[in-house]
Amino acid sequence: MIEKRNSTRMSLSARLLIKNMNEGSEKEEEAVIEVLDVSKTGVGFICDVPLSIGAVYETFLKIWSDDIIHAFLKVVRIEQTEEERYVCGTIFIGLPEMNAKRIEVYDLLRRMEEGGLE
Repeated sequence: MIEKRNSTRMSLSARLLIKNMNEGSEKEEEAVIEVLDVSKTGVGFICDVPLSIGAVYETFLKIWSDDIIHAFLKVVRIEQTEEERYVCGTIFIGLPEMNAKRIEVYDLLRRMEEGGLE
């Protein structure tokens, strides 16, 4: 697979709550998902609920510092696994620059710890 990302992805052992913004504010169905990776441009995750490509979901991402980043994600890719789970690729919609910088700082520290920076 050819890497198309402009930002380095990092793994977090966080969870994310989502609700489909396309369904209107009356229906707030939430699902817990497993975050695979996150960058300042988006989040990759696994969930048990089928999502729709192009749909926008409100998220509450718990990051490494136990802070919560409130954001909106647009689904750009979905792959169904043999276990009937869904691997989703999303991009942030309107992520405040401050939160994008927090993710960048974490990535820099992680790479320094792994010896990836010289």
